[in-house]
Amino acid sequence: MNKKETAVAFVQAVTSQDVDKVRALANPDYIQHNPFLPTGLEPFIQLFPMLKENGTKAEAVRVIEDGNFVMLHQLWTGAKPFGADKMVSFDILRFDENGKIAEHWDALQPFVAQTASGRTQVDGSTVIIDLDKTEANKALAKSMVEDILMGKNPNKITEYISTEQYDQHNPNIKDGLNGIVEAVQYLTSQDNMFQYTKIHKVLGEGNFVLTVSEGQWNGTNNVFYDLLRFENGKAVEHWDVIQEIPTENLANDNGMFGF
Repeated sequence: MNKKETAVAFVQAVTSQDVDKVRALANPDYIQHNPFLPTGLEPFIQLFPMLKENGTKAEAVRVIEDGNFVMLHQLWTGAKPFGADKMVSFDILRFDENGKIAEHWDALQPFVAQTASGRTQVDGSTVIIDLDKTEANKALAKSMVEDILMGKNPNKITEYISTEQYDQHNPNIKDGLNGIVEAVQYLTSQDNMFQYTKIHKVLGEGNFVLTVSEGQWNGTNNVFYDLLRFENGKAVEHWDVIQEIPTENLANDNGMFGF
C-alpha cells in the first residue's frame, strides 16, 4: 500500500478494533498529539473497547499527501467519546523512514446540520489536480493566512480569494467574499474576531493546501485547521475545524503542535 492507502487502512483498523493490523501499520512508540488520548500504541489500543461500544466509524472524504505526511479530512459517526455523535476532523499522520505511522495530530468539532451557506462541513470538491503547482499553492496559502488572518495586509484579500467563487464550508459563514466580510463585521462588533498568531504547519498536494495555525477566539487558545482549494492562483473553496486547546484532564503532554 502507498501512504494514502495505509493511512485510510489504519483509521479503518482502529474503528474496527483490528489490533493486529494497527500494530502492523504503526510504531510501538506512536506519538499522540490529541490531548485526550494517551501516547504510545499499546495505551491507545486499550481504548478500542470504548470505540466498539459506541460504534465509532470514520469516512475519509479527502486525503492529501505531502512528503512523509498524510492528511485525512474525515466525518465521524458514533463519536460521542470525542464530543458529539457526529464529528468532523482533520487528522495528520507522519510516516517514518520504514513506512510505519509514527505520529498523529488532529482537531475535531461537532457536525452542524444547518449551516449558513447550505453546504456541509465535508462536501464539495475532492479531485486533486495541478500537482505541478503544489509549492506555489502552499506559498499562497501561507501568505493568505499571514496577510488576511494574521492582519499583516488585510486589504490584499482579493489577491488571494476569488471574487467569482468562494465555496464556504465553515458552518457559520456564507459563501463568497461577501460572506467573509459579513462574518468579520459581526465578530468584530462582538469583540470576538479570530486572532491567528502562529502558523505551525502547511501541507499541500496540487490544488489542496492545509494550514495548521494557533490563535485566540472566544477568550480561549485554539488550533485552526484551514483547508483551501485553489484554481488559477486564487482560493475558491474553504473547509475548517476549530478546536479549543485544553489545559486540563490531558492524557499526554505532547501538545497539539510540535511538527
